[in-house]
Amino acid sequence: MAHVDRTMGPGLGRGGGPGGPGGLRAAAARYALLPLRVFLGVTFIYAGLDKLTDAAFMSDSGEGSIGDLMRGVHGSSAVPAFIDLALKSPVGFGYAIAFGELAVGIGVLLGILGRLAALGGALISLSLWLTVSWATEPYYYGNDLAYLMAWLPLILAGTPVFSVDAEWARRRRRHGQRLFG
Repeated sequence: MAHVDRTMGPGLGRGGGPGGPGGLRAAAARYALLPLRVFLGVTFIYAGLDKLTDAAFMSDSGEGSIGDLMRGVHGSSAVPAFIDLALKSPVGFGYAIAFGELAVGIGVLLGILGRLAALGGALISLSLWLTVSWATEPYYYGNDLAYLMAWLPLILAGTPVFSVDAEWARRRRRHGQRLFG
């Protein structure tokens, strides 16, 4: 009589079946980054839209403006040269960040060039960490470093499920099989 591993539930033994290679563990691994992808995608889309629709933010000066924010963090930034660059055109910089966040959010949420979108998100988070939230103490109160770390798995793994990238890969495989098969 064959041994059944009851600790994993019915049909979830170590050998074949859903618990074996290609089974539940493989499916869990395949979908593990999906919640992170949805969270980061929605968050960055929201952040971009929030900036674009906030007239106070998209101003050179005044309460809540990108210009005043940049001037306020200049002395505590790890890379003041980034702030100097942003201050040459604070409104232009604000639009660049907002549209960058939108592109990253849409790209990672829909899985369009997912690794590239995740790299863009990591670069935005890195630049914000080195400028705006650098002086936050203790460091774990700042969110930009946490966002930077959250982007790294998506840079490594891409967007392999529920994505335009996955569909493109499927079509390339199918087309390649027709050409060489």
